[in-house]
Amino acid sequence: MLISKKIALCAGVLVAYGLLGTQNAFAALPIQHWTQPSGAQVFLVESPSIPMVDVQIDFDAGSRRDPAAQAGLASMAAGQASQGVRAVGGLPALDENALGEAWADLGASFGASAGGDRMSFTLRSLTDPALLPRAVQLAARQLGEPAFEATIWERDRQRVSASLKEANTRPGTVAGRTFSQAVYGSHPYGFQTTPESLARISVADMQALYARSILPCRAKVSVVGAVGRDQADSLVQQLLARLPQTACAPLPSVGEVQPLARASDQRIPFEAAQAQVYIGQPGFKRNDPDFFALIVGNYILGGGGFVSRLTTEVRERRGLTYGVSSDFSPGLHAGAFAVGLQTRPDQANEAVQVVRKVVADFVAAGPTEVELEAAKSNLIGGFALRIDSNRKLLGNVANIAWNGLPLDYLDTWTQQVARVSTADIRRAFARVLQPEVMATVVVGGAP
Repeated sequence: MLISKKIALCAGVLVAYGLLGTQNAFAALPIQHWTQPSGAQVFLVESPSIPMVDVQIDFDAGSRRDPAAQAGLASMAAGQASQGVRAVGGLPALDENALGEAWADLGASFGASAGGDRMSFTLRSLTDPALLPRAVQLAARQLGEPAFEATIWERDRQRVSASLKEANTRPGTVAGRTFSQAVYGSHPYGFQTTPESLARISVADMQALYARSILPCRAKVSVVGAVGRDQADSLVQQLLARLPQTACAPLPSVGEVQPLARASDQRIPFEAAQAQVYIGQPGFKRNDPDFFALIVGNYILGGGGFVSRLTTEVRERRGLTYGVSSDFSPGLHAGAFAVGLQTRPDQANEAVQVVRKVVADFVAAGPTEVELEAAKSNLIGGFALRIDSNRKLLGNVANIAWNGLPLDYLDTWTQQVARVSTADIRRAFARVLQPEVMATVVVGGAP
């Protein structure tokens, strides 16, 4: 045990160093891609400078597949998958405490999470031959043989329900939930996890989700680290070996997010020092051909912090807020475009009017050449920060894998940004945004 603790300490030191000085090592590394006999797709970037490896395994099992009455199913299943493994093939069961100690002894980590589109499992380990095989074996058990204990789920359900009830006492939570429902309507992107929806989720429901979704033939596996192709291929096979080796039937299709038919304006009284304001609508899918025009344009509109138009008009010229921003959230379906800010309740009406005008003017006329060149300079200059660690690079590779982007996406990112013109932005924003039908939500102020 003492030796294991020393190994864990060394791993922590190496991970810390792995976050530094790796930008140049990543810049010229190509993404290798192949499909295993099981159907699992593998995406590899070799990064030999640091003796560690990061892996992300993605499945089409995100919250967009939650039943409406069981909102939160995917997220809860991912959480419970980390709470222990069952005894299989002569290997003992491990509860959550034993599992945590096992990972600490290896100086490695493994976790699961679920977003709107996918359920993800991540492994980080040193590539030391004495450690990596043990980490992969433990990860394979956790991925393929989660315990899903009823007593643990009941405990965690009560804890999460209590957290949800507490969160609903905050204006930010109320505003976010109301805005999501206004933008997404009945689409699963807008489903809200509640104590009531959690009460309808059983261990059997989580096991069923897992059985139909977490299969090798559905896996997209991203690997970044000090491993070659043969080692990465073997590693992925071992990680997926304890899952059912069956063929994949097509999953049911999920409907698209519907455009808003008319504007809406919801004002919710709430006793708070600051009013929470959201204005927006459905945006675009991640595979939209105008992706770069839209992200560059949004940087100018509200994504660029203190250099954005929204900040200039709402904060600097009128002093209505400390911070205001706009953002797109593209996914497999049209994610929300949202402008968000906080302001004094007595200033909320004016802030809403200013935001609406700034957005409408930008959609109608687009940016100036000066704004465009400044945005390009900032985005291109900051690109290196997007890939300056194994973990960040892994996220980018997983994004490429999940969204079916070109394998040279990172190599051409700065060129794509440089090619965007003011005409491109005007055309893209005019197509995607309709300021006259946006949803407005203000939480705060007296009735």
